[in-house]
Amino acid sequence: MENFNRLNDLYFKKLLGDKNRKNLTLSFLNAILNKDEREYFTDITFLDKDNEPLTLDGKLSKLDIRADLNDGTQVDIEVQVCPFKFMAERSLYYWSKMYSEQLEKSAEYKKLKKAIAINLLAFDYLEDEQDWHNIYNLLNVKSHNKLTDHIEIHFLELPKFTLKDMRKIRTSEAWLAYFSGRYTKKELEEIAMTTPAIKEAVEFENTFLQDKIERRAYEQREKAIRDYYSYMSAYKEEGLEQGLKQGLKQGKLEEKFRTATNLLKMGFDIETISKAVELSREKIQELSEKK
Repeated sequence: MENFNRLNDLYFKKLLGDKNRKNLTLSFLNAILNKDEREYFTDITFLDKDNEPLTLDGKLSKLDIRADLNDGTQVDIEVQVCPFKFMAERSLYYWSKMYSEQLEKSAEYKKLKKAIAINLLAFDYLEDEQDWHNIYNLLNVKSHNKLTDHIEIHFLELPKFTLKDMRKIRTSEAWLAYFSGRYTKKELEEIAMTTPAIKEAVEFENTFLQDKIERRAYEQREKAIRDYYSYMSAYKEEGLEQGLKQGLKQGKLEEKFRTATNLLKMGFDIETISKAVELSREKIQELSEKK
C-alpha cells in the first residue's frame, strides 16, 4: 500500500503491543535501549493501560504500550503523530504514574524498579538537539553525576533520522527506517536481509493490509487524523482563538457552552478551549464527558 502510515496507532499497537509478536517488541526495546548480549531483555508482559489521555487530541494521536520486562523494569512506549508542545511534561507525568503505581504491590521503596519512557515522534520536538535519539536522566547540574538510574526518558524524532550506511545498519536504525516510511520497498527488503525482525514486521504488514476489517479500521483512523489537521489549519487561518477571546467576553454562558462543545468536536484540547471561551477546565471536562 502506497504511503502506508506505520505510526497509525491501530497498526502500531497490533505490531508491537501483541503478546504473539513480543519478539518484535523485545527487538525494538533492546535496540533502542542499546542492550548487548549480556543485558538483553528476554521476556515482556503487556499491561492493560488505564491512563488514557482526557483530550480528544490525545485520543486521536497517541498510543501507550505499557509492559513489564523480565527484570522488573517498567516500560511505556508512546507514539505521537500530531505536534504537541508539552510532550516533555506529558511524558514525565506518565513516567511518574508508571513508577508510583509499583507501590500498589509493595510499600517498600527498595523494591521499586527502573521505569523507562520511550516517545516515538513524527515531528521535530527538541529544537536544540541534532540527533534523532536523545536520552534524559536525573543528574547533578554541577557534576553531572546521576542521582539514580530509575528514571530514563527517550525521545526518537523521525524527521531527524537519516540512514547513513545501509551496509552497516544497526537494529535501532532499521526500526527507525521502517517506521519513517521514507524508504522504498526494495530498500526495506535490503534492511530485512540483515535485520530479521524487520523482515517479520514487513510480513505482518502485508497480512494486516490484506485483512479487509483491519484495513478499514486503519483507513478510518487515518481519516480522523487528516480531519484533525484540516480543522486545526482552518482555525489558525481564521484566527479563531483570538476572535473568541474578544467576542465571547460579551456572550452569554449558553453560547460559551455551545462554542466549547463545538471546539471539543473539532479536536481542540481542554486547556486551549478553557482559555478561548473563558470557562474553567473542570467545566470543559464536564462538557467533554457529556458529548
